[in-house]
Amino acid sequence: MGPFAILSVLLRFPDTDVVDDRREVARGMLRMPAGPARDALLHFISWWSAQPLDELQRRFTATFDFSKRTSLDLTYYAYGDRRQRGLALLRLRQRYRAGGLELEGPELPDHLPVVLEFVDACPEDGGALLAEFRPVLELMRMALQKAESPWAGALTALCLMLPPLTDEERSELAEMVRNGPPAEDVGLEPFAPPEVMPPSSSRMPAPCSRSTP
Repeated sequence: MGPFAILSVLLRFPDTDVVDDRREVARGMLRMPAGPARDALLHFISWWSAQPLDELQRRFTATFDFSKRTSLDLTYYAYGDRRQRGLALLRLRQRYRAGGLELEGPELPDHLPVVLEFVDACPEDGGALLAEFRPVLELMRMALQKAESPWAGALTALCLMLPPLTDEERSELAEMVRNGPPAEDVGLEPFAPPEVMPPSSSRMPAPCSRSTP
């Protein structure tokens, strides 16, 4: 289990399957190179591994389900719930399919743990995709730190694994801090085309490939 796969597990809703992966996550941590990202992740995992399931679920829900600043759905920060977001989600799904990753679970394709799965499976394409969300990830890190959430450690580790913000990205981040997500457009639901909305079955990542859809 690589570092991005570890982060994908840590940022999922902690159901029993996620909790059962704790031992594998700990083993994966041992293979990470020493450095600030590993230190931040170790600090978070020491807390995460010790929590009872019900408490972990309560804290996760309070952290990610009730604050727009800490949504795990990355395109929300650019589009809110406007119709344009549906087109962005469709492009993401097509990008995954081109890389050999078929999404069959309940999450939308911009859900951060899903994006991190793609990075783990297809490092080059996934890394380029993650870089597109660099200011969003920094905004999430800042919001989690301000809320004194334990998950700030996971986002700190992720940001430390990425290149520093460019001047352009800093400007984009400053604008998001000032304005927040765009307002919802009333009466335009559903905001996503039907082909974007995932079925309810489980997700099975396929090996990375360079085939086209």
